[in-house]
Amino acid sequence: MTRLTEVLERGSVIRLKEAARMLGVSEMTVRRDVAACNGRLAYLGGYIVNGQDPQGGLSYVLDWEKDVHAQNKQAACATAARLIEQGDTIFIDCGTTMPHLAACIPADLHLTVVCYAMNVAEIVCKNPNMTVVLLGGLYHRSSVSFASEEGLAMLRKIGINKAFLSAGGVHPERGVSCSNFHEIPIKQAAIETAVHSYVVVDSSKLGKVKPARFADLQVFESVITDDGAEPDQRRAMEAAGIALVID
Repeated sequence: MTRLTEVLERGSVIRLKEAARMLGVSEMTVRRDVAACNGRLAYLGGYIVNGQDPQGGLSYVLDWEKDVHAQNKQAACATAARLIEQGDTIFIDCGTTMPHLAACIPADLHLTVVCYAMNVAEIVCKNPNMTVVLLGGLYHRSSVSFASEEGLAMLRKIGINKAFLSAGGVHPERGVSCSNFHEIPIKQAAIETAVHSYVVVDSSKLGKVKPARFADLQVFESVITDDGAEPDQRRAMEAAGIALVID
């Protein structure tokens, strides 16, 4: 573990797969050794982080993830933003894709934006034409978002025209899923409340399944993504009766 400790002391994180490859051992061996190192290291969501600063490690992971497939995320969000109309009340989900959507909204539109993530709120709050409803509650560092029963109750009272949902996995048979279980009630309440609901993801999420399943694909009007979707992915979505919007 000395080599891993040296890497993490420089303030970074390392993927479990990369750690196993670097040490020449199996991923299971790395996880077992991390668990036995008296808290010096920690395993979080596929990454090895500094055990003395696990929340700092999570923040680093989120910062790193937001740049992964950034161009594809921006392309999908630019397409989704064209669905937003003057006077709409919209829901914007959390995650590393949704800030791209917030940034793509035309500045001259007068909207009400409902959100629960800090990285979205800090963008929309700068626009004087947007009325922002920030759902509060317990802060979750893993997704820089909030969750509470009070926030859910508020969400259910709002008339939402369009809900834009993020996801870590979009599978034609297994549905739509994410990595954080605390997001499930919020996502489901937004879908139930909204007149129109859309999934907005980069094409790397197609065909994937994450642990926190929150909806069938059929509850959405369409899946909005980038042009990186493979032909077999497009065919699988079409066979499931799902509209795949690609620009």
